[in-house]
Amino acid sequence: MIMKKTIRYQGIIALVCVVLLNFLSSCATTKDSGAIPEDELIVTRKYVGNFLDYRHTPPDRVADPHIVWIKTTQDSIYGKLSVLSRDCEFEEGDRLFLRRKYVTPGVWGYWEYQIENDKNVFYKLSEFQYDRKVPVESLF
Repeated sequence: MIMKKTIRYQGIIALVCVVLLNFLSSCATTKDSGAIPEDELIVTRKYVGNFLDYRHTPPDRVADPHIVWIKTTQDSIYGKLSVLSRDCEFEEGDRLFLRRKYVTPGVWGYWEYQIENDKNVFYKLSEFQYDRKVPVESLF
């Protein structure tokens, strides 16, 4: 009789342990750092056409940035690209690419966008492409 009660309690304890273990494992948080999954292909460089021409726009106020409007052969797709600069050292016919880099100056990071050619000349894109009033992130 004592043996049956002991076996019965052991069975109940084992069942409670299994149920408790399942409950705890279902409530456990996964370690998700918010990073991009490794299996996902990330496009960091995109061809936007050959360089045709540029136009400089001076700032309205002293503290505002200088903006250069870059026209490419694929202007009908991307529009004129606005960069933060006073001049443009691209040469006519240069193949131009948009590049995005993930910058982490501290705890948090952000994407930074630039336009570049194959000759190591690059400029930082402004946050919005003003001729179409769209954020630069939408170009990717």
